[in-house]
Amino acid sequence: MTVPVPPYVPDPHRDRYAVRTAGMTASEIRALFSVAGRPEVVSLAGGMPNLAALPLGTLSAQVARIIAEDGLTALQYASAHGLPLLREQICDVMALEGITAHPDDVVVTVGSQMGLDLVTRLFCDPGDVVVAEGPSYVGALGSFAAYQAQVVHVAMDEHGMVPQELRAALREAANAGQRVKLLYTIPNFHNPSGVTLAAGRRAEIVEICRAYDVLVVEDNPYGLLGFDGRTHPALRSLDPVNVVYLGSFSKTFAPGLRVGWVLAPRAVREKLVLAMESATLCPPTLNQMIVSRYLATHDWQGRISVFREDYRERRDAMLAALERYMPPGCTWTVPDGGFYVWVTVPEGVDTKAMLPRAVAARVAYASGSGFYADKSGGRRLRLSYCYPTPERIREGVRRLAAVLESELSR
Repeated sequence: MTVPVPPYVPDPHRDRYAVRTAGMTASEIRALFSVAGRPEVVSLAGGMPNLAALPLGTLSAQVARIIAEDGLTALQYASAHGLPLLREQICDVMALEGITAHPDDVVVTVGSQMGLDLVTRLFCDPGDVVVAEGPSYVGALGSFAAYQAQVVHVAMDEHGMVPQELRAALREAANAGQRVKLLYTIPNFHNPSGVTLAAGRRAEIVEICRAYDVLVVEDNPYGLLGFDGRTHPALRSLDPVNVVYLGSFSKTFAPGLRVGWVLAPRAVREKLVLAMESATLCPPTLNQMIVSRYLATHDWQGRISVFREDYRERRDAMLAALERYMPPGCTWTVPDGGFYVWVTVPEGVDTKAMLPRAVAARVAYASGSGFYADKSGGRRLRLSYCYPTPERIREGVRRLAAVLESELSR
């Protein structure tokens, strides 16, 4: 039986909400999910990992074994800090990027998005400033807005955040009497731009933030997905005191388990555990045990190598299709890892206004305005190659190019 949709009525609670809820709005990407999920639409919008390479048969047997042998633990409350064994394994994962860490300084979270939200809650008062790359991850912008922080964007080029632009932004904020609390950055295979922070800039950016007493929040979900197999030194490896590191198993294992972590300086870690207890009491024990068992019994690094090759093939298909189909005047980044290509379209085209016409032509993308706090970026769009097959990617880009040609001819 289908329940009819109730008629719209004005929100009777609108005068009761906290002032901070005014900054809570649905991201443009979330709004796309309903249409992008239709089979006739080629979705180049969302960043869903391709999970086809996971050993589902083995995983299902292991989950059953966890329930049978350790069910009384797996289905029970646990510490807000996270399972000790998993925290040790997370330290081994981070060691691949040059991080030396103690398991006690790791806090397991319900996805790294929760870690970002908790860090913002701990550090940002209304009116405080967060500096972030321009463009920046929509989920981060949502968290900053929810806590009424102001976002100042710093320009990027093909080598990532520009240190001189960061220094100028911090100097300007200081001269204006603003309190800059955080630098939020995705240094590896950036979402949405796809670029990677150059090795020569990393120490300089850390030093600039130290000089201005700004905490660095390093968000690194894609760091092990470089197509050449290399990993880049984490900012955290350069400064264990002034860098909070966010990690996740969503891109290298399974996003549905919602297991991430925060590596924080010890004083910050204590407050994070308290914040975890107030937010969710504890992360799901069963999910942590599944991830821990996977890391202990599978060649997880070999599996990541399979993911990398899969994403490289899709990246190549997208770049070739863009070269073949896109009209003159379009440019795009060339990522060497991760999930995304960032496209700039010719003057006169607004990618947000064009999106409904693209969906009508059965292709979806993420318009650029959603990746800026001030909703600029109208000439830009993000294309994701991680989920569709190469054939679907080529067809999606062909459809998108036709829509763009129509826009340019208006």
